[in-house]
Amino acid sequence: MAGYNEIRGLRVKYLSADPANAENGQVWYNSTSGKLRVLGIGVTAYAASTNLPSARATNAQGGAAVTAGFSVGGTSMNNTEEYNGTGWAAGGNYPTPRSYLGGSGPFTAAIAMGGNTYTNATNTYNGTSWTSITNMPTGSEACRSAGPSTSALVVEGGILPGPYPANTYEWNGSSWAGGGSIPTSGNYGAGVAGTQTAAYSAGGNSPLKSATNNYDGSSWTTTGSLPKTIYNTHGNTIGGQTSGVITGGNGPPGSFGVETFHYDGSVWAANVNSIQAYTNTGATWGTQGSHVFAGGATPPATSLVQEYNTTAGPVTAAAWASGGNLGTARDEGASSQNGLQTAALYFGGYNGSNLALTEQYDGTSWTAKNALNTIRYSGSGAGTTTAALYSGGHNGSSFLSAVEEFDGTNWATQPNSLSTARVNSGGCGLQTAAIVFGGIEPTRSDKTEEYNGSSWTNGGAMPTAKSHFAGQFGIESAALAAGGINPGASYVATSEEYGGTSWTTGGNLITGATNGGGAGIQTNGIVFGGAKGPGAPNYNALTQGYDGTSFSTRPSMATARVYPSGTGTATAGVAFGGNTPPYTTATEEFTGETVGAGSASTLTTS
Repeated sequence: MAGYNEIRGLRVKYLSADPANAENGQVWYNSTSGKLRVLGIGVTAYAASTNLPSARATNAQGGAAVTAGFSVGGTSMNNTEEYNGTGWAAGGNYPTPRSYLGGSGPFTAAIAMGGNTYTNATNTYNGTSWTSITNMPTGSEACRSAGPSTSALVVEGGILPGPYPANTYEWNGSSWAGGGSIPTSGNYGAGVAGTQTAAYSAGGNSPLKSATNNYDGSSWTTTGSLPKTIYNTHGNTIGGQTSGVITGGNGPPGSFGVETFHYDGSVWAANVNSIQAYTNTGATWGTQGSHVFAGGATPPATSLVQEYNTTAGPVTAAAWASGGNLGTARDEGASSQNGLQTAALYFGGYNGSNLALTEQYDGTSWTAKNALNTIRYSGSGAGTTTAALYSGGHNGSSFLSAVEEFDGTNWATQPNSLSTARVNSGGCGLQTAAIVFGGIEPTRSDKTEEYNGSSWTNGGAMPTAKSHFAGQFGIESAALAAGGINPGASYVATSEEYGGTSWTTGGNLITGATNGGGAGIQTNGIVFGGAKGPGAPNYNALTQGYDGTSFSTRPSMATARVYPSGTGTATAGVAFGGNTPPYTTATEEFTGETVGAGSASTLTTS
């Protein structure tokens, strides 16, 4: 048997006290206490993650890992939503809105079939789009599937005119064949997981049952029973034949509640409780030791997402929290785009009057600072609290090209203005290395201007003229401009990345938006708030995260608003001001998901 030295690449140290800087999983001998010690309490628990974009139940599943899963369908839905371990992005739509689909397989080789109209339609997913394949032999509602699109097993659910069958079908990637019949008939809503040659089926309805059966690729064998009779656990069943998980479901005298059970191939044993009781199906993917539950009926339908993992310490989900209010409610101000959650600057703005106000945030409260020299709003901000930059904007009667610099105390008008006066432009970077791009001058612009602390030069043109960006963040040599309005006055989802000389196409926003805020760097940022269309009904609280390639959802702000400003990082951002309506003083702070520190414990034998 391999020893600790071979496994960890470390020797067990003899120490007089527990080390202050031990790594998770490190083992040492405490000579004072005479105990063998290890760091890492191994917290096993469900933790809330970023919600589905909308509440849904009877949605089907796919995915092989926490960081690569999806939910498809649901009541009156054909949405496919893809999960990357942090948030959600839109995938290819299912051909027809369906609930009670069967679904399984990894993200890039999934299969789904059947549904609420007792259809036999079957489709496969390649990670981008759904493709119709040969229909399964019988139309079925609430059928259950295990395995990928090349070798799937389907346990039939409800058929017309009934009764509920014990049939199973096998798909080999090109055709269907009958599989072994389950010993217990009536498997509507049974939980099924595993592979075509090593699956398990548990519970079911008509009659309601607790039986668990294992499949070896040709026949089923009845093994241990669930702790109670149950059905509708499809989206709450995951894992393999010797490593299964089940929770929730329906069954007298009520649902499973939050109880969760693990399966070892013959016996079910209680494990930690889930956060939410499910009384109908949702989507689940991953393994027994690391998986996700997404959606389901509580009732009603929920957008809750919970992850099961073993971590060094407790997991705290990403979230927005209230910060200190601004002194003056306003929108269309600018911010120190490279500030911090604990060091932000907000200047200019509009609240029915044009403003020159400057306020500084310390992570708790706002303090009034010296005002701008020029009253203005809808200009471009950059820099930090001690070295900020404000360029362009509007004074209520005309577009401006004026530039001011802030030194931590006073604003100073600079001799070199923008070459083109503009409003509703984007901007980011530092006081001595900033960019301003797009905007209106008075037609929408594709121009980029670069600032070196004393003068402006022309940069690369944007691929498309845009204004009213949904968010921007980064530095002069690595910036991102997301969303906005194009010359056709469309609210667009496109984003562009600037590399210091030219713009290239970035990932699309999940939801096209304008007039939002942003925080972070080009490869790790967030865009929040803004509008999805004209008028207050389209103001949103949506937060979308960018990883340098694609956008996915994050927890939404508490307050939907247009024209918020923001700064900070993707895991420690801050949003302030805007219009809800009315003009608001609200400040919200964003904190990314965190894992608490583990604690040392004593190793014993048993």
